Amino acid sequence: MLRKTYWAATITTIIALPTTTFATNGYSAHGWGTQSKSMAGVGVALPLDNLNAANNPATMVYMGNRWDLGLSLFSPSRGYTANNDGAPTYPPATVTPGDYDSGKEYFFIPNFAYNFSLDEETSVGIVVGANGGMNTEYDNAVFSAFNNPGGMASTPSGIDLKQLFIGLPYAKRLNSQHSIGLMPILAVQSFKAYGLEPFRPFSNSPDQVTNNGTDVAYGAGFRLGWLGQVTDQLSLGASYQTTTYMTEFDKYKGLFAESGNFDVPPTLVIGAAFKATPSLTFALDVQQIYYSKIKVIGNRSDLIFMPGATLLGTDDGLGFGWDDMTIVKMGIQWEYSPDLTLRAGYSHANQIISETQALFSVLAPAVVREHFTLGFGKKVTDDSEINMSFMYAPNEHLYGKNPNTGPQTGHVEMGQYEIELSWSKRW
Repeated sequence: MLRKTYWAATITTIIALPTTTFATNGYSAHGWGTQSKSMAGVGVALPLDNLNAANNPATMVYMGNRWDLGLSLFSPSRGYTANNDGAPTYPPATVTPGDYDSGKEYFFIPNFAYNFSLDEETSVGIVVGANGGMNTEYDNAVFSAFNNPGGMASTPSGIDLKQLFIGLPYAKRLNSQHSIGLMPILAVQSFKAYGLEPFRPFSNSPDQVTNNGTDVAYGAGFRLGWLGQVTDQLSLGASYQTTTYMTEFDKYKGLFAESGNFDVPPTLVIGAAFKATPSLTFALDVQQIYYSKIKVIGNRSDLIFMPGATLLGTDDGLGFGWDDMTIVKMGIQWEYSPDLTLRAGYSHANQIISETQALFSVLAPAVVREHFTLGFGKKVTDDSEINMSFMYAPNEHLYGKNPNTGPQTGHVEMGQYEIELSWSKRW
């Protein structure tokens, strides 16, 4: 019966996840698993739940036989303001002045993970989850002023990137102090864009820029992790995830740099956990996401749109202009009683978008830098528990202008809420 439940949950999650999308640390999740999320995403040096394999697969050897099933409700508010201070004769145009908010503000995001101990020193498992994404949908023609000679911009305007990741962690305890983990990762991405017709004349494949429906790409990578119990109170951890190399979005090879290539960037995490008392633990992680290594994300977006210029679809073509992101995460866990654990956390990141890169950031206003989190875990029976986390990311504004819109100023903005509930069972 347990195996039937496990496979049913896995299949259901795999089917459901491609309908989800969100953006928080750039377009990466602020944490993995309810317990980690309630502590701002820490966990590379602290075994928590099975989803924590996405932080550090080496922690899985401490999980035993266990599965976790969770569901979050994520609500991002995002939009942009274009001020009425442009020069209409400036080539090629200004953005229509006004305040505009994106639709689609609520997303349900399921996750699932299973761990099985082969023996006291080794475990294997499966982790299914979403690593963010980017989504905007404006009910106005955002780039309508760029329509000569590109043609009228349709409505709505926006993009929709969805991602599904399946990890297969293997963890091995080397001795009483050290463990390592390796997790091959399979990935599926889908993407669609609409309302970008004015940019067709600047593409090397003008028919593969916008309004071509949903395209799907597949890829793979892996994450390697280490966990060390330095003293009875202090543990250290580190993990590295390679670039996840994806097949190309052929339907949008005229939009993205490298003819539709949209790989997932590599990440590095190091951290520590300190058990100050038998019931109180502090954790600190530092995460680096190398967005600049992926051309479609890291290439500059302030290239000049001049007649005859080919700026889209080429290796050095237009990107989102993101820098690498460094996130410092701090979490605290208090085992208030044998049945109740309380958690909290805070994270802070650098701004990855400069003020001159804001034009295409209208489509992906990933400007959030801070996360405040709370959560708890409650034992239901001796072998099962529920966990809940809440995340608040304050609304962040990025002010700037772009050489393509002359002196016109404006800003993009985003704020977020998320609540997640999960159920875990051991046997």
